[in-house]
Amino acid sequence: MSSERLIYLPLGGAGEIGMNAYVYGYGKPGKERLILVDLGLTFPDMDTTPGVDLILPDITWLAERRDRLEAVFITHAHEDHVGAVAHYYERLGAPIHARAFTANIARAKMAEYGHPDKAVRVVSPWPETVTAGPFTVGFAPISHSIPESSGLVIDTPEGRLVHTGDFKIDLDPVVGEPFDRAMWEDIGADGIKALICDSTNVLSDHAGRSESSVGDPITELVEGSKGMVVATTFASNVARVKTLAEAGIRAGRSVCLMGRAMNRMVEAGKETGVLTGFPATIPPEEASKLPRESVMLIVTGSQGERRAASAQLANGKYNGITMKEGDTFLFSSKTIPGNERGVIRIINQFSEQGVDVIEGDDRYHVSGHANRPDLDAMHKILKPQILIPMHGEHRHLREHVKLAKSNRIKGVVAVNGMMIDLGGNAPKVAEYVETGRTYLDGTVKIGAMDGIVRDRIRMALNGHVMINVIIDEDDAPLGDPWVEIMGLPETGRSRAPLVDVLEEDLAQFMGRAGDKTLADDDKLEQGLRRVARQSAQTEIGKRPEVTVVISRLTE
Repeated sequence: MSSERLIYLPLGGAGEIGMNAYVYGYGKPGKERLILVDLGLTFPDMDTTPGVDLILPDITWLAERRDRLEAVFITHAHEDHVGAVAHYYERLGAPIHARAFTANIARAKMAEYGHPDKAVRVVSPWPETVTAGPFTVGFAPISHSIPESSGLVIDTPEGRLVHTGDFKIDLDPVVGEPFDRAMWEDIGADGIKALICDSTNVLSDHAGRSESSVGDPITELVEGSKGMVVATTFASNVARVKTLAEAGIRAGRSVCLMGRAMNRMVEAGKETGVLTGFPATIPPEEASKLPRESVMLIVTGSQGERRAASAQLANGKYNGITMKEGDTFLFSSKTIPGNERGVIRIINQFSEQGVDVIEGDDRYHVSGHANRPDLDAMHKILKPQILIPMHGEHRHLREHVKLAKSNRIKGVVAVNGMMIDLGGNAPKVAEYVETGRTYLDGTVKIGAMDGIVRDRIRMALNGHVMINVIIDEDDAPLGDPWVEIMGLPETGRSRAPLVDVLEEDLAQFMGRAGDKTLADDDKLEQGLRRVARQSAQTEIGKRPEVTVVISRLTE
């Protein structure tokens, strides 16, 4: 039998930004003991996934090996890293390890699905470690845009791995721990076999800025504004929420938090002790009674989410508060690629109300991810043998490998489903695993390849025709077919009602159909579908989706 091997297998998050799920394994090939780092989700859009609620990684490969899964480790509490833990707990069954703030968020998610609190275990920061089979894992504090983010130090029989999670080098992050260069140098002192590293901002050449740098510009903006000031940011970025709140207080305004996620994150920060000295806030009903120039709202919805507070205010009124001409709305955030349409819709709605909107201004936002100089610095601090980029689109992964090579570090681009053998001195592809996406559609999980969403898109693009026919005991039509249409124009080229045109053409088909066709449901259905689509194509230039209902009378 082959000797043991050390493997790395991304199931999500490599070749995309979001839906992070990374497997590590050690043991004989096919019998490795496994751990999972992060279990996140991503969000749907109306173009490619209409009606879908959430998008989860396909964990079929891991669920089939759940008897070998030792534990799940969550680096931080962003949705793309922790959002799927409750959805998949029953399928995986392994204990979940996280630091206190992340555990607080994870437990709230677990409770929604009736899972026990004890399934999530709180871990203290490095140098404390957790043993999981052949792995010893420590949570090393690292700066990011959410409290208690951690890079994972994973010790294995083959050497030490470092999985950065999301990070930046920030020496003054406002909330949470600053980047500790000495700690990371010590972690790397005895050698790092592989660094599995955030790649999000590898294409940004300028040095990253500290979270503390946005405080003064935001304060100046709020002080210089005359009407009501409303600001939005990622609810999980409680450091920014605190900065915004403090700016409002310094400008002599009462501060109100609006949106369930915003209040939940601030509460979690207070409960776990990571958020101290947060200014006093007032409820929306009180804010609505104060003079506009005395109020600052901090609201959810920085990415244009339709149900969040920002969109509700843009639509007219939320919690009794209406935006008016002379008010200011600040996006203290970056628009994630793919969300531009929703954000622009909100900006235009506010513009129509006379609200001054500030968006895309770097003075009021800094990224939570390491830019190229920070990534270069991390390479030089840890000096790994191997660099495996993760948390990025393919272009980011490829560019990160180029950066590693400039530092004389071997790099490998590993996308979802590509199992990498980290044994020896050079990483190599061990095998390929089928990966994909799972959709949460209402309360049901469906496969991306099941055809359900594909059919939904087809109906949205092409409209729908329902054909009903009745066949008597002698396999003869009982009356003509009748048609119902949905999502199609009522009249076409002939200027006659589309339903009438379709019914006439279908009746002619039924009159021509031979005995064999009338006696065979499949043949009859195919014929009716073909005629309906051809007829619609002639009338309206579209070939709709067609459902045929054949009812047969029996003696």
